[in-house]
This record gives sequence, C-alpha cells and structure tokens, in this order.
Amino acid sequence: MTVQEWVRKGRELGASDLHIEAENALVVRVRGQLSSVGASIAGAVLVQAARELLGDGWPQFLSRGSADLSRTIAGVRCRINIFQTVRGLALAVRLLSAFQNNLRACNLHPDLKRLTDVTTGLVVVSGPTGSGKSTTLAALVEEINTASSRNVIVLESPIEYLFTNRRSFIRQREIPTHSPSYEQALVDALRENPDVLVIGEMRTPEVMRLTLSAAETGHLVIATMHSANCAEALTRICMSFPAEIQGSIRAQLADCFVGVVCQRLDFLSEFRLRVPVCEILLPSAAAKGTIRGGQFSQIANVLQTGGEAGMWNFDRYERWVAQKKDWVLPTLAAPLAEDRIAPPPPKIQRRETPPKVPKDDALEISIEEDASLDELAKRIEQRTRQ
Repeated sequence: MTVQEWVRKGRELGASDLHIEAENALVVRVRGQLSSVGASIAGAVLVQAARELLGDGWPQFLSRGSADLSRTIAGVRCRINIFQTVRGLALAVRLLSAFQNNLRACNLHPDLKRLTDVTTGLVVVSGPTGSGKSTTLAALVEEINTASSRNVIVLESPIEYLFTNRRSFIRQREIPTHSPSYEQALVDALRENPDVLVIGEMRTPEVMRLTLSAAETGHLVIATMHSANCAEALTRICMSFPAEIQGSIRAQLADCFVGVVCQRLDFLSEFRLRVPVCEILLPSAAAKGTIRGGQFSQIANVLQTGGEAGMWNFDRYERWVAQKKDWVLPTLAAPLAEDRIAPPPPKIQRRETPPKVPKDDALEISIEEDASLDELAKRIEQRTRQ
C-alpha cells in the first residue's frame, strides 16, 4: 500500500489518526479507539514513502530523527510526523476534517463569536491532544476573515488549514520552513503591522512572554496550548516563568486575556458525530481577581457562577449539547462498518398482469343467477368426485 491508499483507508473507516510503523500493520484511531487494519508494512516501503514526503528535507530528517509536515493526500489535508523507532521508521498522520468556515459549521456555540469581536487581548484555545483545537482556531480566524478587514498573520508548525483572503488579509508562515522558530517569527510579526496574530501552539516561556507582550500592545492574539481545563491552561502559562516574576505575569495575564476556551470531543451516537464540549472563561471582575491572586483552583467556582456573564463550564455546555438537534454533519467522513445502515432488500420484479392459468374444462361450473350457495357447494363436490 502507498500513503495515498493508507489515507483513503483511514478516511473510509472514519479515522482521526493513522499510526504506521515498519513491520507492523496499519493502526487507525476511530473515536479514540485503536485497531489494526490489513497486513504488516515492510520497512523498505515506509522508507520510500517517507523520502517522497520529505523530498529535499530527507538529510535533515536523518540528522534530527524526526520531521513535521503537512500535505494534502488523496484529497485529505494531513498533518504528518515522521520519526525513528527501534523497528525503523514510523509515521503519525492526523487526518484533518474538511474545514467548515464558521463556528456553526464546526458545531461550536455561537457565544464564541464574541472572542473575535475585540481588537486587542489574548484568546487561549486549549484542550488535550486530538480535541479539535486546530479546527476551533481555524473557525475563529474564518469568523474574523468574513466579518472584518484585518491583517492576520498565522504562525504554525506545520500549517494545517489553508485560508483564502475574504475581507481580511491573511498570511501564513510555517515553522521552520519560513522562520527558524516561533520566537523569531513573533518578533518579525510585530514589525509587519498585524491586527491579529495566530499562534499554532505556545510551548516555551519565551513564546508565552512574546505572546503576552503582543496582546498588551494593541493586537488580538489567538493561541493554542495543551491542558485539561481552563484553570490548568492559566496555571501552565504562569508556572512557565521563574517564581520571582510569576506575580507580574499573573497581573499581565489578568489585564490582557479576552477568553480561555478548553474543549474536548464527545460522541453523539444518535447523529454518529463527534462534537466539541467546551469550558469558556471570560474576563469578569471575579476571574481577573482570581488570576491576579494566583487562586487558580477557584476558577471552577468562577465558571459555575458566571453563566449570566456568558461563561460556560462543562456541565452547562453538555446540557446545551443534549438539547441541540440541528447539528452540521460532516460530508466526507464515512460511518464505521458497524454503523452502516444495511441496504434495503432488492425489489421483487412483479409482472404487470398475472400469469394465465390454463383452464380445466372438468372444473367449469355454470352458475345461474338464482343459485344458492348450498347448491353451488354440492355441484363442486360432485364434480371433484368425478
């Protein structure tokens, strides 16, 4: 099998990820569960596939031992990590869903739209791996793209979704293809007259520092990071800095944050659909005071009591999901084998006119108009005895 065939197979099964390793069968992740498909893959086949994907980047891969890239394969946008293991080469392929260009089409709550209406501040989109952060990030960018005229600079490693300029002017840069690091790309971006900065992932303290500075200096910054909830996301940002400056970082964060969104994916069996379930923290006085004081354990209480201010905790959001019925269903993801509806039985071809039955003269009985049923029965009985 080739990479194209692996991707097609994964899409047919409705997989979100493919795991490919030399001398092992293709492993697909469907609704969070792993399963093997087909025969084992020869190491030579995998090396050839990796060389074709990397092209001129093959020598760098050999020296580093891993590589990130994104490609459109068999009509599916894929994010790929190639790395070396004890068995040889391995690939981790994320199959990105066909992108819908607004929050509603991504089955997100319309309240998230308010995060794109502001012109300055920090929006953090967080969640565990594979929870749809990149899709939510892209949906927020497209909301800006269709609603206002802004200069948007997107920094990712690698680029996942490709945007088309609508009302806004969007420039996408890939790390390290177009810039050696996020740090350098952020410094460069501040000289490029941006209105909106989009950061694929905040990983290092320096990236977080530059992100906070950009949010404080009149830019809207939208960034993603890994966390299980909003409190953990804020804690991770602050704890990335030395202890002696964490107080000032908390004050800086409290002043500039516009919203923190944490999401996970839940499966709705009724619609055969995975939908995001979110926790949304907004900058109320209680939220800002909690962040300044470093009392991140109290964020859950702020979310619980902040419903009137537009905040959502997971429980309240799940109730909204349970009541919602007008979900936007994906058009490319195929159902799993056990979910496929059995085809209807074949239609029986019926003749327009019944077949002619040969007449049996011996059974012909003449019926008078005034004959009774008893007389008819006696005549039939007599004829059959004959």
